[in-house]
Amino acid sequence: MTDKRELIRDAFVARYGIEPTAWVRAPGRVDLMGSHTDYNLGYVLTLAIDRDTWIAARPRADRRVRIQSMDVAGSSTFRLDAIARDDAVPWANYVRGVAAVLQAEGVALAGFDGLVHSTIPISSGLSSSAALEAATAVLFQALGNWQMDPVQLALLCQRAENEFVGMNCGILDQYTSILGQEGCALLLDCRDLSHRSVALPEDIQVVICDTRAERELVGSEYGERRAQCEEGARLLSRFYSGVTALRDVTRAQFAAHKADLPPVVARRCRFIVEENDRVLQLGKALSARDRAAVRELTTASYLGARDLYEIGCPEMESMMSAMLHAPGVVGTRQAGAGFGGCMVAFVDAGRVDGFARSVRKAYAAQTGIEAQVYPVRAAAGAGKC
Repeated sequence: MTDKRELIRDAFVARYGIEPTAWVRAPGRVDLMGSHTDYNLGYVLTLAIDRDTWIAARPRADRRVRIQSMDVAGSSTFRLDAIARDDAVPWANYVRGVAAVLQAEGVALAGFDGLVHSTIPISSGLSSSAALEAATAVLFQALGNWQMDPVQLALLCQRAENEFVGMNCGILDQYTSILGQEGCALLLDCRDLSHRSVALPEDIQVVICDTRAERELVGSEYGERRAQCEEGARLLSRFYSGVTALRDVTRAQFAAHKADLPPVVARRCRFIVEENDRVLQLGKALSARDRAAVRELTTASYLGARDLYEIGCPEMESMMSAMLHAPGVVGTRQAGAGFGGCMVAFVDAGRVDGFARSVRKAYAAQTGIEAQVYPVRAAAGAGKC
């Protein structure tokens, strides 16, 4: 961490001619189970990871924000009194969006010069955008010397992505980045925005397997999937008055009325209903150290994502095969929204190196792409550093 701080400080001085005085960080996340269940108000088993986004900053007195990145091209400057989108530097809109929604809530903001550095792969499904939003929010909080309930802060970051950036995501990414817990996964209830901690077995290591097949969710099929789920919930509410989201639908209720749904909507709904149940089952399986159940649940999740929710791609299929045949594998599945990006594996803690070598070799042989495979640990949520 000292080396990272020095690297960022030196880059900050080179760009702004003065040293930073404020430091914040926010983690990325990986969903261990629960693809697309968040916007259906269901459950997600989520893990804040030790790949994170840092912002070094120095306050300004003129209510201007200047933001640059060590990882992505472009520099963006805006006045807090007149915040508009920056189409020339799209990544800066996550910063601008957070500033806009915080000000709309009446929060007093201070301008700053800032430099971003991230170890979260972009467009990989590990929530690099939410980490930038969360880091920006806690930076404004630190510079302005004000406090806000962490769940409310997560909701405002989500609103920035929904309304300012234009990505109609659920609460999962922002909640995990802000409320992540070192050493534990979170079993998140996306309806009441509460969670309980789930300790991971010491003999199982979470490993990220990056297909390096990039995703772009803004304006993609993500919005279509969400609309199909909402249509399914609306149609099923005709039979069950308590249904306001797919989270309210049991497997038995869905089975009784799947024929009343358009075929494509029925497939989407079936995946969500089953996936929501798998989240709770996986939490129990990990606590019980039931490796057979972990493998069964993760495989079922992947097959459902591929065949029912149709969020796969050829690279994901190749990666799944490589992971399943690697030594030490306990279970594997998709991560994030799908359509490429990262996948996640549960691996015997003593066999991670062999697993990684095998996956990289097999995946390269099938695709010609050199995968990135690395273990992650549960990290704390966003804050000063």
